[in-house]
Amino acid sequence: MLNVTYTTWPVILIPYNLPSWLCLKQSYWMMSMLIPGPKSPGISIDMYLQPLIDELKELWEKGVETWDAKVKKNFTLRAIILLWTVNDFPAYVMLSGWSTKGKFACPYCHKDTGYLWLKFGSKHCYVGHHHFLPSDHKWRRNKVSFNNKVDHREAPVPRSGEQVLQ
Repeated sequence: MLNVTYTTWPVILIPYNLPSWLCLKQSYWMMSMLIPGPKSPGISIDMYLQPLIDELKELWEKGVETWDAKVKKNFTLRAIILLWTVNDFPAYVMLSGWSTKGKFACPYCHKDTGYLWLKFGSKHCYVGHHHFLPSDHKWRRNKVSFNNKVDHREAPVPRSGEQVLQ
């Protein structure tokens, strides 16, 4: 299994306007595409997703004429473009363009990512995650379990959409 020379990336749409006990059942999921290939799509994933994004934009802006079987008449169906994505870190790299390697690997902390260079391992180790805890939490003062430092920093403030675009 470690020497697989083929991958398949499913793109699944889930309608979140259903009740919570229904929307996450597989029978309501819509597989909009499969991206096959000898390796992951990489940054060219945009090329695969662009037709889907275009159709979702059209659903939001113009809508599509749809039959309502209950009231027995047509209506204009509209759908939100995209609410969120759920993916692993390799897919996150492809979708966002953010690197998950090196000094600034944390997409949340950005330039404030806590890291150490492991000289004998020749790689980065990410530390300081306990600064997301409440300021009075006992682990904030626990030097031994972390990197022999007490962390008094506050959690980073999430970026606005405008800051992300910049």
